[in-house]
Amino acid sequence: MSTTALLQQQFVSCMLGGAIGDAWGSSYENQPIQTATTIFYVGGQQEPSRVWSFTDDTQLTMATCETLCLPGGSNPALLAGNFVRYYREKKLTGIGASTLKALVELQAGGHWSQVGRQGEFAAGNGAAMRIAPFAFFDHVTRENIRDACRITHRNDEAYVGALAIVLCLKAVITGAWTGDNNLFDLIIPELPDTRVRDRLIELSSISNTTGIADIARLGNDGYVVNSVPFAIFTAGQVLRLGFPAMIQGIIEAGGDTDTNASLAGQIAGALIGVDNLTPELTAKLAKVDHYDWVWSIIESTKTHTGQH
Repeated sequence: MSTTALLQQQFVSCMLGGAIGDAWGSSYENQPIQTATTIFYVGGQQEPSRVWSFTDDTQLTMATCETLCLPGGSNPALLAGNFVRYYREKKLTGIGASTLKALVELQAGGHWSQVGRQGEFAAGNGAAMRIAPFAFFDHVTRENIRDACRITHRNDEAYVGALAIVLCLKAVITGAWTGDNNLFDLIIPELPDTRVRDRLIELSSISNTTGIADIARLGNDGYVVNSVPFAIFTAGQVLRLGFPAMIQGIIEAGGDTDTNASLAGQIAGALIGVDNLTPELTAKLAKVDHYDWVWSIIESTKTHTGQH
């Protein structure tokens, strides 16, 4: 297989893996699975209806894909404009507070560099959740990644969380990470001194056979210091558990299930390829509302991967 064909295959499996995690996880977000052994239900436990659907995790990732395919696509002004277009066309679901603030102010004429939220409440995972496509385009700089994050999150932790996702995917693309070696050892030296880096260092010393639920106790909410390291750790278990069990473990742990599962799904998907996402999950994904739209963007973007 040529280098270009392999990169395109990795891109497609990354995007589909993330979309599966988002759609599956969205039906469980912040609703940890309970069993009759821990809670008594009068008349028996009633399982709520679980409907797969895409959220802003997938939607803003598609907006990023579309922008990167444009001439000068790493320009943050173009990316911000595409985000606003999606917002106006009502293509976004479940937008976080920081992203919503930025979109409202962008629509009112604010500059992309000034509308992003600042301070500790800007340290969310909203930038990391949509950054993956940057890993598949050549000549993308750290400044490009930082600017893409700053549109919505003017916070160093948010940027470093996004950078960590890109570095994980670059490790897959270059073959540096095969799933059998320690992914943390590859990315930690490349990250600035932040709380995200500190958490990754903490997790790097924990056995890869440690249960996902045990890691989730350190934090698995939308705070980027919790979310991104948790997702990276769980992605590192995909060869041992298989993709479906990996995503199921994330969902059972509760918390920000759609974004955590999407992030882990992107990294694991890029590593294992489409076939190992399993036909059952890819078939279920194809039945989600707006799947054809998502797939059309993935298909058109893959031909641009490797370009500037």
